[in-house]
Amino acid sequence: MLNQATSAFVDIKTRISDHLGKCYPNENIDVLADIIIRVMGFENGFDVPEPHTSLWDEADVVAITYGDSIKKADEKPLSTLHDFLSSELKNVINTVHILPFYPFSSDDGFSVINYTEVNQSLGDWDDIKEIAHDFRIMADLVINHCSSRSVWFDNYKQGKDPGSDYFIECDQNTDLSTVVRPRTSPLLRRTDTLSGEKYVWCTFSHDQIDLNFKNPRVLIEFVKIINFYMEQGVSLFRLDAVAFLWKEIGTPCINLIETHEIIRLLRLLVEHKNKDAIIVTETNIPNRENLSYFGNANEAHLIYNFSLPPLILYTLLTGKSDFLKQWMMSMPPARNGTAYFNFIASHDGIGLRPVEGILSDEQVNDLADLMKSFGGDVSYREHDSGRHKPYELNISLIDALKGTFEGEDDYRLERFTCAHAIMLSLEGIPAFYIHSLFATPNDYTKMELTSNKRAINRHNWDYDDLVKALKQEGLNKKVFLKLTQIISIRKQQKAFHPNATQFTLHFEESLFALWRQSQDRAQSIFCIYNIANKPQSFELQDVNLVELDDWRDLLTGRKYTDAREVIELQPYEFVWITNT
Repeated sequence: MLNQATSAFVDIKTRISDHLGKCYPNENIDVLADIIIRVMGFENGFDVPEPHTSLWDEADVVAITYGDSIKKADEKPLSTLHDFLSSELKNVINTVHILPFYPFSSDDGFSVINYTEVNQSLGDWDDIKEIAHDFRIMADLVINHCSSRSVWFDNYKQGKDPGSDYFIECDQNTDLSTVVRPRTSPLLRRTDTLSGEKYVWCTFSHDQIDLNFKNPRVLIEFVKIINFYMEQGVSLFRLDAVAFLWKEIGTPCINLIETHEIIRLLRLLVEHKNKDAIIVTETNIPNRENLSYFGNANEAHLIYNFSLPPLILYTLLTGKSDFLKQWMMSMPPARNGTAYFNFIASHDGIGLRPVEGILSDEQVNDLADLMKSFGGDVSYREHDSGRHKPYELNISLIDALKGTFEGEDDYRLERFTCAHAIMLSLEGIPAFYIHSLFATPNDYTKMELTSNKRAINRHNWDYDDLVKALKQEGLNKKVFLKLTQIISIRKQQKAFHPNATQFTLHFEESLFALWRQSQDRAQSIFCIYNIANKPQSFELQDVNLVELDDWRDLLTGRKYTDAREVIELQPYEFVWITNT
């Protein structure tokens, strides 16, 4: 009779083999499974994760940053980042997503030259380990493509291994009209090789060559990379552009069954290497497709809530909550062991594909035009019709919220704070782009120097200048104090657990409201926001408070004892009314 350890080993090998068999039916699955088990070190033992266990609570808050978003002269940027996080954000966040910190050739890190090195201009693996000692680290697994300057692609052109068969060749006359594209550049790149002229697949840019996951050796390379990252202290894996992973001519080449199968396999591997490890899928696609990456609670632990940024932006620019409410009511509660990854700003622009089917083309175009008038720009993609459609708004969030469709006004700070307060109150884990914490404005100089529209929101702060800005009176200090205050309040409320109950409440259109209840049902919080640039009122009895409870506003401490009281909210003011 098999002992318990042997039985567990047989079980995990069977599960690995099952995933592999669905992607590689013509390969020797037993051999592939053994290779992966050796790479992950499972023959020496492994963790056994509890199914449907949430690895987070209400205290989890993420910061998103580049390794050199904050710099100090004559100091490694990763060391500077660690100093800043420890001195200014230690009690604010507990997880940091450090955007690609590997050697790269373009796209600010997302064209990876070498996956197992740290960019020397940032620091080294010891710096990553030091940060991991104080914060959980999310790292990017840039899994869909690599740099045209990588060793793999150089080897491909020379017909050498590893790399000779790592990329997707395609006849230039092949009908690729069904392929979904996030860019307007040609899909195929002409490449000279020792065996002649070839055309290789490039979903994003001609410096980002798509990897061929139909070749199991490519998969094994990434299993090795994952294992290596975990040994360096990484516990959260952001699967970049993973929706495009598997290609089949004649299909849209996005969200294919094999892509989901690979994600299931990667989740199995990371959570058995470390039961606290987390898979995060970055899939900037329409909302219904995005939700599919939860799988049956066996794919992503966390999915990016990509519809949230454009919807919150549109809501606050129009002063109308209809679309945000409709979307909220359509979102299924995440099962325990899964959660939404909430954000409203990031290193990229504000994606518009996730609101397809929610906002009309006219509304999206109006939004794009308004962002241009506020000093931003717009990126486009090819549509089936051959037209170019707005794909992404390129603008810092503080500038995106400088006014409304009525024009610029004096409520930028209040509107900006309200936007983040909404995010903090929603089901899911909140993530703050580091520049939002400081209200960093558009960086036109960097955008012009790099000829990259996204660089408008990728400023590099001097450490001393930033610390000074956070201490002297001005917008930077005001935003930092406001956001850190509401974050600290949020972290103490069990009703804000990422998986706590959430219901959308119905008030008139200039108010947005929701109810959260803790998993033990002891705490309720009613979150009510004035999303308009004029005062709005509501009657406390419409909130349906239980009269026996003592209700108060978490933000001001104000107590509510009269159910008939009328509450007036100033432009973009909000209340978090709790019973504990």
